[in-house]
Amino acid sequence: MDLFVTFLAIAVPIIEILGILAAVHAVMNARTSQGAIAWAIALVTLPFITLVLYAVFGRNKFHGDVNLRSRREADTHYIVDTLQREAREKSLMRAPRSEAGKALVELADMPILGFNHSQLLIDGQETFKHLFADIAAARHYILVQFYIVKNDVLGGKLKTALIQKVREGVKVFFLYDEIGSYKLPASYLRDLQQAGVHVSAFHSTRGKTNHFQLNFRNHRKVVVIDGCCAYVGGHNVGDEYVSRHSRFGRWRDTHVRIQGPVVQSIQFCFLEDWHWATQQIPDLDWELKPEPAGNEDALLIASGPADPLETCGLMFTQIIHMAEERIWIASPYFVPDLQVLGALKLAVLRGVDVRILLPAKPDHRTVYLASFSYYPNTLPVGIKLYRYTAGFLHQKVFLVDYQCAAVGTANLDNRSFRLNFEMTFLNFDAAFIKAVEDMLMADFDHSRPVKLEAYTRRHFFFKLAVRSARLFAPIL
Repeated sequence: MDLFVTFLAIAVPIIEILGILAAVHAVMNARTSQGAIAWAIALVTLPFITLVLYAVFGRNKFHGDVNLRSRREADTHYIVDTLQREAREKSLMRAPRSEAGKALVELADMPILGFNHSQLLIDGQETFKHLFADIAAARHYILVQFYIVKNDVLGGKLKTALIQKVREGVKVFFLYDEIGSYKLPASYLRDLQQAGVHVSAFHSTRGKTNHFQLNFRNHRKVVVIDGCCAYVGGHNVGDEYVSRHSRFGRWRDTHVRIQGPVVQSIQFCFLEDWHWATQQIPDLDWELKPEPAGNEDALLIASGPADPLETCGLMFTQIIHMAEERIWIASPYFVPDLQVLGALKLAVLRGVDVRILLPAKPDHRTVYLASFSYYPNTLPVGIKLYRYTAGFLHQKVFLVDYQCAAVGTANLDNRSFRLNFEMTFLNFDAAFIKAVEDMLMADFDHSRPVKLEAYTRRHFFFKLAVRSARLFAPIL
């Protein structure tokens, strides 16, 4: 008993002091004054509970990758310089068409490149049919990166396909997020490694200063074949993504197959992630290859918590400000920050058709509930919300006037804005824009407009749950 009392006498003051020090850190580093106040009060009054939460959720910068990027000049940046020089020499670089476009190029830290060809892939069956065909045709190397990989029928098919290519002499690099794929068994990875596949997790917790960075995720989904063909979009690897899941029924998602010079921008994004994970730089083909049948100008925007700016949130803000006639956004999650919400309201006020397409079925209950809290802030202003009713909607797509359309991995939420590593492919071609428009029109036909009464007429406890879920908006 005396020993326990002695332990408490020592531990309690130490934890209180740590709580005060953490509160000072929160005041100095929190993104908003509201966040700083909330953390400071909680850390001082309840340090026994809040210290652990602050260690996991209190950071808004991925310090490990920030430190890595400070060394990138000597390691990988020569590749960017070479690509830009070659793009100028081959007249592949395109000037932005507007001042707003210049801002997007600056955010991307990559140029708009011409002579690309893109194929819009609607839903998992079409996406993985083309993906497995391109994997089978690979001759030199395959780069594979997914947030979630499951050991089910689709995951087994991917593993078999990659092992077969290694046996044919093709190099295969397989990168997965350690948190998103936490259920992936060691046997799956061992089979790949024993066959000769280069395998690594994207360890957000790797490094001396990163042990508690569990809140950061690499949410990118990328496949690159021989530096000639790339895939980007919303699909992970799991049976539900090909609508083989009784809970969700049809899984509505979108991917894009890309050929042309912008593939090298996508490949460079993979290289940076692989370099962080392994400290290695694989030997890849960096030649910019104009697609003979391609006439599309495209831009790849990679974003993440290691960026000096909040790239993803600023990208959404800028594309909303660009809109003069319409801005349509499809996202499974709707938890925007005040900046993006304000941009959407301003767009409506200047006469823009603002539509947000969301799922009617939830896959994450807290995020789904939090979206209801935005009804009073959006619907009365004129922002149109739709709930997709023909399955679960997971696509991440937006359409801006007749200027550009995009397919990527970023959701309309704070997690994508600030905590996840994301990737967005923007295409400025009229035919691609029309294809995205037709796709979204079909989705709206399978959706119901949201009415404010869907929130106001609900009972008190539902509203309480909604408002409680909204409290977690910064990390949802």
